[in-house]
Amino acid sequence: MRYKEIVRFSDKTKTKFLFNYNLKNFNWFNIGGTAKYFFKPESLEQLSQFLKEFGNKSNIFVLGAGSNILLTDNVFDGVVIKLGKNFSNITLMPNNIIVAGAAASDKKLSEFACENSIGGFEFLSCIPGTIGGGLKINSGCYGKEFKDILLSIQVIDKRNGIIKTIPSSNIKFSYRKSDINNNYIYLSASFKGIKKEKAVIEKEISFLKKKKEMSQPSKIKTGGSTFKNPQNGTSMHVWKLIQKSVPLNTTFGDAAISEKHCNFLINKGNASFKDMLKLIKFIEKNVQSKTGVKLEKEIEIIE
Repeated sequence: MRYKEIVRFSDKTKTKFLFNYNLKNFNWFNIGGTAKYFFKPESLEQLSQFLKEFGNKSNIFVLGAGSNILLTDNVFDGVVIKLGKNFSNITLMPNNIIVAGAAASDKKLSEFACENSIGGFEFLSCIPGTIGGGLKINSGCYGKEFKDILLSIQVIDKRNGIIKTIPSSNIKFSYRKSDINNNYIYLSASFKGIKKEKAVIEKEISFLKKKKEMSQPSKIKTGGSTFKNPQNGTSMHVWKLIQKSVPLNTTFGDAAISEKHCNFLINKGNASFKDMLKLIKFIEKNVQSKTGVKLEKEIEIIE
């Protein structure tokens, strides 16, 4: 895929591309270089047209809220797609079903459900990401996960622009995983809730938020939970393994371990991709050396 091809396509379809676009402000770590091409489709038609023409010719990464990714400081040699506002619509359907666009935030979906007196979405108020990102890794907290309320998803194949609807019964979900094809871009999802008094929902959301504020860092540059809790038989939470194995004052440049929750890594100022990656690998190595547990990352690293 060449620059001239993109310009020609952009002129023909009236779509907007940005070149050598800085990604630093599009992720919570505030780390990253530039994207060779940055594309923000405002409609499904624009996205489909692009994928049909370039899906097989380019390296594509879909960027959501950027709440659990670590981006390279180098140029991303491909297309970064960030879905426009028309992909963030939320609609109430009969029988307590809510359809949410992949670019909608988890928090907005939780608030929408609350306003319509629909329960089951309270936990989403504590997950700092988008619906698309949550579906990808089956996000969850406080005993609930995306799979618990999901009915179906709508996706588009980034190789050819073909749209498909997949019922949740056809998806295998596990802890922070699903077997959904990595070539699919999430467009929207349908969720099923239960009728509930608004005041009860508000009380539960408030309780969960306070619980989160007490245990997790906020208003800082972080990528959220860095590692998954081990699923290999050990009953120990990952933060306990880190606490047991790693000096918590360890830093590489401005990459540091949060004092509030050691599974959260933070950028104290101008940490680089290499700084944060060194810290991640240092923790992995020490935990495995001290406990024998091989950690699995929850954040996605884009090199």
